[in-house]
Amino acid sequence: MTEGAARAGLTARGVIYLLVGALALQIAFGGSAEQADRQGALEEIAEKPLGSVMLWALGVGLVGMALWRLSEAVFGAAGPDGRKWTKRLASAARCAFYTFVAFSVLAFAAGESSGGGSSDERSRDVTARALELPGGQWLVGAAGLGVIAAGGWIGVRAAMRSYHKHLRLGEMSRRTRRAVDVTGVVGGIARGLVFAAAGFFAVRAAIAYEPDEAKGIDDTLRSFADSPVGPALLACVAAGLMLFGVFSFAMARWRRV
Repeated sequence: MTEGAARAGLTARGVIYLLVGALALQIAFGGSAEQADRQGALEEIAEKPLGSVMLWALGVGLVGMALWRLSEAVFGAAGPDGRKWTKRLASAARCAFYTFVAFSVLAFAAGESSGGGSSDERSRDVTARALELPGGQWLVGAAGLGVIAAGGWIGVRAAMRSYHKHLRLGEMSRRTRRAVDVTGVVGGIARGLVFAAAGFFAVRAAIAYEPDEAKGIDDTLRSFADSPVGPALLACVAAGLMLFGVFSFAMARWRRV
């Protein structure tokens, strides 16, 4: 049961990243005004034939992801160090995150048009409330630095191919392993870069004491197009996010659970 939940969850994650990357790629080439975040991905699915069925399936898959992470927090993850308290704490945090994501997707599928709202709106609202607290600037700044660190950690681990320890490499051909490495390394670095950029904007919001400086995934991705490199950077990051979606499908197939 746990294995099925994990593989369903990884597949659902892959769908979301694939769609977010595709939307960002359209933005890079000036062909879309859709939000390049989870909300935009849900709206994209809803417009397709059998979109409602797909949304419910996606939500159920994300529930599976949350349950898998919960089981890791309670019983320990696969692998020799899976029972360490640090691993269990990380699994508990992932469980909380995917519980929220699953709830927002299922709410959207049930007819709640906001689906939790855009990532940009949520980021600004949370930042505004946090800044009003005593020591709010320090709190937001620390959170932003934490997200930057998480982005760096994600990118470095991807570059080091740390995911190999979770995969059944013996079941892959050499060509398949190379393809998975391309998606895992490039996709992981792109994902880490987006996290780090979002953290940078949170730090900037704390320094300026201005909630509107905080950015969700959509505005963060759009900011890449405003860099000196221009839309080319956004196109590269978008392609990387799509590759991470494909990597999630590979994890659903070959990950040890």
